[in-house]
Amino acid sequence: MIRLNLHNETSRLKQVILGIAKQFGGPPALEEVYDPKSRKYILEDNYPVEPDLVDELAAFESVLKKYDVHVLRPENIPDCNQIYARDIGFVIEDKFVQSNILPLREKEQLALKPIYNQFAKDTVIKLPQDVHVEGGDVLLHNQYILVGICTRPDYADLITARTNIKALKALQDVFPNKKVVGLELKKSNTNPFENALHLDCAFQPVGNDCAIIHRESYVNSDELAWLVRLFPVDNIFYISDQEMYDMMSNVFSIAPDVVVSDPYFSRLNQWLRSKGFTVEEVSFREIAKQEGLFRCTTLPLERE
Repeated sequence: MIRLNLHNETSRLKQVILGIAKQFGGPPALEEVYDPKSRKYILEDNYPVEPDLVDELAAFESVLKKYDVHVLRPENIPDCNQIYARDIGFVIEDKFVQSNILPLREKEQLALKPIYNQFAKDTVIKLPQDVHVEGGDVLLHNQYILVGICTRPDYADLITARTNIKALKALQDVFPNKKVVGLELKKSNTNPFENALHLDCAFQPVGNDCAIIHRESYVNSDELAWLVRLFPVDNIFYISDQEMYDMMSNVFSIAPDVVVSDPYFSRLNQWLRSKGFTVEEVSFREIAKQEGLFRCTTLPLERE
C-alpha cells in the first residue's frame, strides 16, 4: 500500500510519479493541441523529438534517486503523451484527488491505474463532473490550498482554462481544515506570452518562506497583493514575461533546501544559491516546448 502525505510543495520528497515520454506520439494535429506554445513549435517545425524528451526525463529521474526518492512511472500507452503527470491528479494531506481533465487526455488516467490500485480505497476522491481542476493549478502552502482559476464567460471556448470556480467549493468541502484561495489567471489560446496555463506557471514556493512570482499573470491586483503578503519582501523572485514563457517558475523542490532547475535559468539559480539553496541543474529545454517543466512532469505522493 502506498502512503499518501502532502501539506506543502517543499518538504523532503519521499515518493513521486514521474511522467514518461516513450512512444509519446510525436507532434499532434493542430486541432488537438491544448496549449499555445506547442502550437507555436509545431508551426515552426521545431516540435521536440522522443529521444530528447526521454533523455531529459532520465536525467531528472537520476537526480531524484540521488536523494533517495522512490520514483514510480505510468504504464506505457503507445501514441499517448504521458509526460505531464501533474495534471492527472494530486495529493492533499492523505487524499488523492482524481482530476477531471480534458477529454483528449483521458488515456493518461488509465496509465496510472496500477498505481491508484496501491492507494487505500478511502483515500481516493473523485470530484463531480462539473468540477474542473488540474494538478498544475493546485499548490499547497501549509494551511492554504492555492488554486488557479478562470471565471471568464468564454471559459468553455478556452482550451487553456483548466480549472473552474466550482473547484474552490469542492476542495473546501473535502478539506474543511484548509483555507482554499482562488487566484484568477490570464488565459490565451493563441499567445503563450499572455497565457498562464496553470498556477505553477506564475507562482512557485521554494524553501520555507521564498517564492517565484510572475505578477502579470494575475487578473486581479488584490489577489496578487494577497499572495505577495505570504512571503517576506526580500524573499520573492519576480520573473519577466519572457521568463514566464520559459517556464522559470516551474522548478521543483526535493527538500526545503534542494531545488531542481534548468541551467538556462541562470538569473534564478544565482538567486536561489544566494539564499542558501542547493540547485540541481537539469536541462529541460525540449520538454519546455510543450508548456510544462519540472513540476508539471511530477505527481508527488509523499513528503515528510
